[in-house]
Amino acid sequence: MKLFTSVHDVQNVPALVKEALELKNTPFAFKELGRNKTIGLIFLNPSLRTRLSTQKAALNLGMTPIVMNIDKEGWALETRDGVIMNGTTVEHIREAAGVMGEYCDILGIRSFPGLKDREEDYSEDIFNKFIRFSGKPVVSLESATRHPLQSLADLITIEEHKKVARPKVVLTWAPHVKPLPQAVPNSFAEWMCKAQTEGMIDFVITHPKGYELAEQFTPGAHITYNQDEALAGAEFIYAKNWSSYKDYGKILTEGDGWMMDLEKLKITNAAKVMHCLPVRRDLELGSDILDSEHSLVIKEAGNRVWAAQAVLKNILEEL
Repeated sequence: MKLFTSVHDVQNVPALVKEALELKNTPFAFKELGRNKTIGLIFLNPSLRTRLSTQKAALNLGMTPIVMNIDKEGWALETRDGVIMNGTTVEHIREAAGVMGEYCDILGIRSFPGLKDREEDYSEDIFNKFIRFSGKPVVSLESATRHPLQSLADLITIEEHKKVARPKVVLTWAPHVKPLPQAVPNSFAEWMCKAQTEGMIDFVITHPKGYELAEQFTPGAHITYNQDEALAGAEFIYAKNWSSYKDYGKILTEGDGWMMDLEKLKITNAAKVMHCLPVRRDLELGSDILDSEHSLVIKEAGNRVWAAQAVLKNILEEL
């Protein structure tokens, strides 16, 4: 593996999930693999789980992590080409990424969308320029359209906790007070659709009308506007808000009746409930679920370490 930006960079998804669970049992088995290797973790946006889990994964493999919150600690970056830099930007991404490549063996990049221009966000221009100009393997720590380390951790969590061979997994839209990117649901859907083709799960998406994700992320998923239909018999429920893709970046409804609570779990197969965190209690998810045995959100967050470690191990093996 020389790049990790989506499920399409993974040759064998079930094997990667299995490898991550093996690393969970033997976290220091490959601590010599990353000796004298440096990973630069570059954040253009805030992070808790991604930053801490990827640092821990790198340390478990013997790597030295360098963390930079470039939005606060670095020079203002110019990302456009062909412009005269006579404004507020100080350094061009071409030089910045190139220098990072000189210092690091692997780069992790986190960058959010602006949610104003769909074409610009979905081009992944900033992310692709880091890949191009750094000259080093790049791991997505979340981009404008995807969050693959989160989605791998989600699949690891499902595999670890499933009680039937092919559980029903439901992605359900949840309310929020502000428009959020489609990156997490895009990525979750993409990984679950791939897992479905591998015979690992059955996958359903439910949301109000107008919140359809881009079709490229949902091949083979059953999509319904009826949440009760989706929840019936489910073993795992993934609750997440996202703004409209079609009416880009907009909130189309306040989401009355869409928040998951314990009452809604009665029609499921004693479903476990997941969320990528951070979560707004009693808005996105009921506190009654989060404080119950149905919640997997902490276990899910813990598996972020093993997702990152499996990916970094595969990259290190090809350096």
